[in-house]
Amino acid sequence: MAERRQLLPFGALSASYFAHIGFFNPYLPLWLKDLGYGLLVISVLSSVQSATRLFAPYGWGWLSDHTGERVKLLRYSATVALLVSFALFVPLSPWALGLVLLLLFTHTSSMMPMSEAALAHLVSAGGAFDARRYGRVRLWGSLGFLVTVLAAGAWFQRFGMGSFAVWTVLTLAAVAASVWSLPDLKEALPAHEARVPIAPVLAQPLVRWFFAAAFFHVLSHIAVYVFFSLYLDALGCPKTLIGLLWAQSVVVEIGWFYTQARWLPRLGLSAWLVLCSAAMTLRMALTAQWADVLWVLLFAQALHALTFAAHHTSCIALLSHHFPGRLRGRGQALYTVLAYGVPGVVGGLGGGVLSQKYGLASVFWAAVATSIIATGCAVQVWRQTARTMAIVRSRNGVTGRR
Repeated sequence: MAERRQLLPFGALSASYFAHIGFFNPYLPLWLKDLGYGLLVISVLSSVQSATRLFAPYGWGWLSDHTGERVKLLRYSATVALLVSFALFVPLSPWALGLVLLLLFTHTSSMMPMSEAALAHLVSAGGAFDARRYGRVRLWGSLGFLVTVLAAGAWFQRFGMGSFAVWTVLTLAAVAASVWSLPDLKEALPAHEARVPIAPVLAQPLVRWFFAAAFFHVLSHIAVYVFFSLYLDALGCPKTLIGLLWAQSVVVEIGWFYTQARWLPRLGLSAWLVLCSAAMTLRMALTAQWADVLWVLLFAQALHALTFAAHHTSCIALLSHHFPGRLRGRGQALYTVLAYGVPGVVGGLGGGVLSQKYGLASVFWAAVATSIIATGCAVQVWRQTARTMAIVRSRNGVTGRR
């Protein structure tokens, strides 16, 4: 019961944050389209969120690692984001809107890495990552996303996109309320851990291959994050159906998070990376070729359980292993930068150019190529892991004989 009480505030934060993401990310491109912007401008403005992930998460992560004040920093970020969101009610030029989104995302893009870092000590059992505890918290985020992606889709279909700013303010108000409900705790770490260098960890080939695999995997996913709603809209899908397809992917995501403690032990974490990236290749190919065939699209969306949920948990578990203690905030932030920030900018801008010249389907064909590269990088992670484990076993064998 005490454990549940500790996890509950983080579950509330996950639910409210992803409730915000559940309406904002899928429908931002459609709102921008409703404002009269073309595909290239839409892709640039949609990529602002990823651009802030190039610097904001690591900056906040560094600050939280060195102060231990993760909760206070979360409260500051949520409050500023809420205040900035009121600017969306004002008619703005593309440049001014870009600046507002830049300021907004600078504060929201760091919230999940700091929350994951603060949560890490609660989802560990004997120093090891506990998939069941983590899944229970992350499950609430998926439920929050599911509620708003369905509700917003139905609302926008009936009333139009004019209330987008209202949805933004209301969901960010919920985020701020949940953040202020977190216990006001400061991490107390031993003084000798005050300065832990990150460079030796990044020098490890296994870690470098991990970040490469994550980069190309999420780069493939940008096709969904930025262009999926536009793609379906161009094919004539009503906004309600678009919302339902987003919701379907979240339902399978919820199913994975709820049951992942049963499935994850069946493969090593690096093997899961390989499987997830291979599934991404299939998902992107099906979406590119048969997005107008509903049952194929439903199957492709069902693969979200692997391409996002299983991949995300595997990555968080690997980060917990490679970036413990004082490295935790910077490790989470670096993952956000390299696996979401850079791919988001490259995928958003590159996809905008591709879609304008060759059509929206070309973005998903490009994602097939990057998925294949991600699979190759994941295979290298699997090989490096096997090699490292063989060395450890060999050393333990020598020690035992001695």
